[in-house]
Amino acid sequence: MGKLEDKVNDILGIKEESTPVAELMLQEKSVPVPRVEDPKKDDIENDYKYSRENYYNLIERGQDAIQGILDVAKEGQHPRAYEVAGALIKNVADTVDKLQDLQSKLSKLKDVPNKTTNNIKNALFVGSTAELQKHLKDKKFDENNRDTANDPFKDTPIEGKD
Repeated sequence: MGKLEDKVNDILGIKEESTPVAELMLQEKSVPVPRVEDPKKDDIENDYKYSRENYYNLIERGQDAIQGILDVAKEGQHPRAYEVAGALIKNVADTVDKLQDLQSKLSKLKDVPNKTTNNIKNALFVGSTAELQKHLKDKKFDENNRDTANDPFKDTPIEGKD
């Protein structure tokens, strides 16, 4: 420290107990929520867990920051400190909303395969006219003009027909 700082510390009766910057830089910080990826699960589930852990981490850090800035605002009674605290509270609330959106998006993703319908409105044949005629000659059709031999959807109802 400088001479001025030493004199001020002597006057105030403060003993030097500070940690050198080099030691502070060498200290390792532990990650609060370690990321564990399960290779058996699909990417959607792993991404969901990772995002969820990050949102929880952001919310916890935001709450700590809110507590700190509220302490500063109470001590200083400065309007700007309260403005910063309000903005920080809003940011944490937005992160909580994002966490809830993540949950609803995942549930929608899991529900999509179960909500598909088997109704075929328009079928398209890709091929030449000769191939289509050959196909039509060889096939047997029901009353709805569907191939009864090879149609996997032969038991599904057709829209507009009873």
